[in-house]
Amino acid sequence: MNGNRIPVLNTICGTQPLFICENVQALKVSTEYEDRQMTETSNCTDEDADVDNDEANTPPAELGPQPLTVLKARQLLSWYTLSQNTSLSTLDNNPALPPLWLRCDMSDPAGTTWFGAETVCMSNKVSGVKLYSVTCKGSTVDKSSLITLDKLKQEHKKRHHPSSMVIKGSANFSLLGSTLVENTTIESQSTVTVDFKWSHVESILETPPLSSTANLNIKVANGDMRSPMYEKYRELEFLQTLADGLRTGETEWMEPLESVSAVNLTKALLEELQSTAKTLKGHDAKPTENTKQKTETDTPVYISLLERGDLDFAEQLWVRMRKTVTSYQDIEDCLKLVIKALRYGDIKPWIHRDSSSSLSKLILQSYHQQIDHVSLTGVAPVHMLLEMGLDKMRKDYINYLIGEELTTLNHLCYYLSTDVDLQEQVIRLRKLHHLLEIILTCSTFLGLPYDRLFLLTQSCLQHYKTHPYDEEHEFKLQINPALISHLYQKEHPIMWGVEVSSGHGSREVKTSLQLSDRPLVDHVIFDTDYTNESINDDGKDPAYFSTMVCCSLVSFS
Repeated sequence: MNGNRIPVLNTICGTQPLFICENVQALKVSTEYEDRQMTETSNCTDEDADVDNDEANTPPAELGPQPLTVLKARQLLSWYTLSQNTSLSTLDNNPALPPLWLRCDMSDPAGTTWFGAETVCMSNKVSGVKLYSVTCKGSTVDKSSLITLDKLKQEHKKRHHPSSMVIKGSANFSLLGSTLVENTTIESQSTVTVDFKWSHVESILETPPLSSTANLNIKVANGDMRSPMYEKYRELEFLQTLADGLRTGETEWMEPLESVSAVNLTKALLEELQSTAKTLKGHDAKPTENTKQKTETDTPVYISLLERGDLDFAEQLWVRMRKTVTSYQDIEDCLKLVIKALRYGDIKPWIHRDSSSSLSKLILQSYHQQIDHVSLTGVAPVHMLLEMGLDKMRKDYINYLIGEELTTLNHLCYYLSTDVDLQEQVIRLRKLHHLLEIILTCSTFLGLPYDRLFLLTQSCLQHYKTHPYDEEHEFKLQINPALISHLYQKEHPIMWGVEVSSGHGSREVKTSLQLSDRPLVDHVIFDTDYTNESINDDGKDPAYFSTMVCCSLVSFS
């Protein structure tokens, strides 16, 4: 597997492929259960006996990765090292194997959780092996029990006798996590963390200096109720419902947001236009005031950033219908009313010049009293309504991105294209929505300045041109620590590390310490007196799990 899939190995191996060796106990238990299922039978008829039998036949819980004994791990480590020693090999060009990492059960006094070995090559020939040991301790709030920086240096010197050492620090802070509402913690699916790296570490758990390099890791999930995009997300949900209905033939309608029916709201809109037209004595009825409908769920941030005051007729119709439509019949009835009013000249609504929906084209034709025949049977009404929604939401997003000078229309061509089918248009709109979720999260909650938001926007736009929609993707952004110092300097890190290194190139060796609010090892249960609740309580010092990685260099003669 790749090293970055295991937290404790991520900083050592990165994404390079490696061997993982562990116990196969979980597989053995599963096989024994399957064998028992095939051989055991029961003729019990008593209800209690049935219950007992069901419990006995319940498959065992997944045990997860299981460790080897430290003794067995050492043996395998020795075999790996011997196999790589060119002096003992019968082959002239013995290929270097990927690194080997072995899960251990902490049965030795040091509490070893991993052993590792990695070949060292010179001129494409194996010249030695780096041997790693990872030791762990359970969580503690007692900072005095943690190893000091001086002792960590001494630990490195005992193994390597360096003439000089380099000391580097790293830390990770969460800038966006759970929220406390009415004494209940709501876990956010969105996360924004920041990684710090700096030199000249002076003490364990020191706050990263402002001279550090800092990188944001941004993962935002749609639908977070705290997001300024939440109302827009609900609008996107309805649009996705229509698209799914066209694709699968089945539609799960959302609960209406208005008590008035879709048909009655459409009639009211048409009557309003007719009344306005009479008042203006036959002139085109372009609204001069903001006709947006505010709901109780609208937030000031949402209204100020994403609501537009220039909604044309098709967009106003979409706003009403998306809040009230609960069936295909609703869509058909509403569109019949609109097309009838257009055909008989009862209304002459205005539309945006660049509108591309089928309804917008009918409105343009109505200006010349020539309207094509429209069949409102089958999925045609849903198709028309989906086009209206796509048209309207694209303009909403353009309005913000262009208005805030975060991009240009040229950079949005991929997302605004109507040359692809409707399903692909919906996918691209979802990408654009996710981009805005990311930008507004960083703007609203982190207060990032324009230049960082501009760079992040360009990065997201480029990424989604060539990658599928993915809310699990982490976007990266380099940042000046001073911009977020007010967010992290009063917080405790979720991970803090220090690394002592010496040597150069392939012969560089390191001794490191990592402190984390969660164990970095998933195959050992640690004894600790601190629950997650007590660890994370506000006002209390956090409890940290301690992980130390030591490295030794063995050269082949």
